[in-house]
Amino acid sequence: MRFLRMSTVLLSLSLFLLLPLAVSHGGGSTTGTPRLMEGPMVGAVTPSSISIWVRASGEFPLSLEYDLKNDFKSSQRTKEITPSIEKDDRTAVLVMSGLEADTVYHYRVLVNGKPAHNLGKFSTKTAPDGPARFSISYGSCPRYQQDPIQNIWQGIEKNAPDLFFWIGDNVYGDTFDPEILAECYRYQRMIPNSRNFLASTPQLAIWDDHDYALNNHNRTNPIKEESLVVFKRYFANPSYGLPDTPGVFFKYHYGGVDFFFLDVRYHRDPNTQPDSPEKTHLGKGQLAWLKKELLASETPFKVLISGGGFSCEKGPEGDSWAAFLHERNHLFDFLRDNEITGVFGLSGDTHVGEFNAIPWSEEGGYDFYDLDSSPLAQRASDNWKKHTPEIRLRMPYQANNAGWVQFDMTATPPTVSLNLMTEDGEPVWEPIVLTPEDLKNGVATAKANIKLD
Repeated sequence: MRFLRMSTVLLSLSLFLLLPLAVSHGGGSTTGTPRLMEGPMVGAVTPSSISIWVRASGEFPLSLEYDLKNDFKSSQRTKEITPSIEKDDRTAVLVMSGLEADTVYHYRVLVNGKPAHNLGKFSTKTAPDGPARFSISYGSCPRYQQDPIQNIWQGIEKNAPDLFFWIGDNVYGDTFDPEILAECYRYQRMIPNSRNFLASTPQLAIWDDHDYALNNHNRTNPIKEESLVVFKRYFANPSYGLPDTPGVFFKYHYGGVDFFFLDVRYHRDPNTQPDSPEKTHLGKGQLAWLKKELLASETPFKVLISGGGFSCEKGPEGDSWAAFLHERNHLFDFLRDNEITGVFGLSGDTHVGEFNAIPWSEEGGYDFYDLDSSPLAQRASDNWKKHTPEIRLRMPYQANNAGWVQFDMTATPPTVSLNLMTEDGEPVWEPIVLTPEDLKNGVATAKANIKLD
């Protein structure tokens, strides 16, 4: 009898412990204290809107309370969004709209209608409405498995850029399991040194191989559709690809500059495939989109943002534009033949900071500048010693670094200053300053900007 009574007690206790889980699953909500697990992270901003990415502890209503003053006495609230566990992985993008251009707004995240208990107040700014002076930082290759501290974020925050671009290998998923890939994003979002920066500075992103699938992966990735779903859940970009051409590519305008974020993985042919006019890096749909948008752009500077570098230094089978020289050179010829001025590149992936150029002035165009920032946070590599770019402008910087690009679109003529910053936020080299006059057909400037001492 004692055994039966004990069995009954244990059975009842088991059912009692399982009951909340059953109710949670059947009721479409979760139990426990409503809170944020990761975020907030600012996404795309416009002159009249700000997007904020968050991930909650369950299927709870989420919204933002925001105000011009941090006392929130005249605050407004966004419409509530309840993320799904199955469809959204508890993530949501909350949008403040109807805002004033180039203006700081204070905000806090509401979970179940109340300020998230584990967070405070944050502030961020809308985009300017017209040409402006502004700065961006960018980088690639933070590997929390090697560097869970990531002091680079303090250095970047010290310089207070207006925008930050994640340009690939944003995490090292290296997996065919979408859940593992998502978990890597969560780990990276929890780096303490980055959390205030993410909550206050607009963040935009593309991917490269390690956050797409495996090392050097391409269009043959068996989970590329699932990888794209995960990527969309974890970044608040303004758009992703085209209706008939999937991917992470998009165009973004800020302060008088057009930025073209490229997807160099989803449609990419294998690196080892012999280079030819048919071999593609971007895919036909994305390349056609890029050409159309470049032709339509009227901004003095047009910036191509790529996960891998534009230089041919890695050789014909290298994991960069070097394995796709027909397509790269076709693009440079397109710029020349259509007299599209002001184009330069920002790239990553190399695990060393580099500043190179392609002398297309010798082909009747203009010299193409490529500023490569990598790594944000992991051991730097010395593989650059084996490579020879067309023109090396600065000696490679073999340590953690981030891109540091400053635009003055209010000047006559407009200028852009190109450099990298150290982990402490200090300049790596003497910067190169360009005007649109330096980036037009028939002008050769790269060799005069070489400084290797």
